[in-house]
Amino acid sequence: MKSARLQQLEGPLSGKLAGFGTTIFAEMTALALRHQAVNLGQGFPDFDGPEFLKRAAIDAIAAGKNQYARSHGVPELNAAIAEHRARFYGLTFDPETEVTVMHGATEVIAATMLALLEPGDEVVMFEPFYDSYLATIALAGAVPRVVTLRAPGFDFDPAALAAAITPRTKLLVLNSPHNPSGKVFGRAELDTIAALCLQHDLIAVTDEVYEHLVFDGAHVPLASLPGMRERTVMISSTGKSFSFTGWKIGYACASADLTRRLRAVHQFLTFCNGTPFQYAMAQALRADDEYFAGFVRDYKARRDRLCEGLASVGLGVLVPAGTYFVCTDIRPLGLTDDMALCRALPEHVGVAAIPNSAFYLDKAAGRHLVRWAFCKTDPVLDAGIARLRERLPAALPQLRALAGGGA
Repeated sequence: MKSARLQQLEGPLSGKLAGFGTTIFAEMTALALRHQAVNLGQGFPDFDGPEFLKRAAIDAIAAGKNQYARSHGVPELNAAIAEHRARFYGLTFDPETEVTVMHGATEVIAATMLALLEPGDEVVMFEPFYDSYLATIALAGAVPRVVTLRAPGFDFDPAALAAAITPRTKLLVLNSPHNPSGKVFGRAELDTIAALCLQHDLIAVTDEVYEHLVFDGAHVPLASLPGMRERTVMISSTGKSFSFTGWKIGYACASADLTRRLRAVHQFLTFCNGTPFQYAMAQALRADDEYFAGFVRDYKARRDRLCEGLASVGLGVLVPAGTYFVCTDIRPLGLTDDMALCRALPEHVGVAAIPNSAFYLDKAAGRHLVRWAFCKTDPVLDAGIARLRERLPAALPQLRALAGGGA
């Protein structure tokens, strides 16, 4: 017979991760597999990145570069990251004291929260938000304070952002280009955010993993604004820019003082990761301009392909300026509950998507929105669009009953 303590482990999570269970991505992917649905939910490419990077990784393995790497990154990659920051944004970072390679951007986010937050500190962030922000804030014992980005433009109220900041606020998290909305924050918005960081002596944590996936406008790092370089942890990931998400090579660029704290946590989380992949990604970051131009060109075509398909079935398409994702308003189809709809779509239509309300504390603010991923090959996108066109009209009466819109 199990002891009382072991029986407790069979129940819901408790403590810092109370309320955090299986992610929405795992749930929707499981439904897609169960019903053999086209998975337009989870944001990973169904194709590999460039051949020269595969070859570089294979060469590194063959050359014996397979043991533990230096904890904060192999020197070649740290140097390439610093060069990349200077090349694209005019930002100078010392590769030895201000650049840290970690196990994907997800670990960088966790290490940053654990390194910089004390119990009771507050973190201001925008909703909808990437789900790991909330979980890692909880792990640090800190308190989230959210400011809502309002569809269709996903704009924020500067007064609401200012009001969210209190004497206990230590960090402000900014994700741009933004998942799940596809918003790219403009210069005026960034100026507002920077001014508040300076006024209230906040540290900015910027998640910029989609920095090379901007279709409209331009990506401007918050760290490039006056006064922000020394108070920003700039996070990115090679997985998104080079379509090898499973290699998990992410990194942080920050002042030496901030970096020292991040590394103190990182060494006890993963210590290091993916030695041969680090050598390959050093080559990736030095790719020529045509690679990055072609990358954007290909993804813009995928974006347009999916947006046109979603619009053709009556969804309200909010065309994204960047990222892998497009959000749609489900209300034109008489639907009001994104979670119920997304749980029903794989079975009734054969397509999987992600409910936006999973990324909000204020669930009502996102309940009419669904996120779709276009980081897929044309045949997969076409298959998903075809199923929506062929099956959605017949399924709508049942979906309306399930998703709160009425028959």
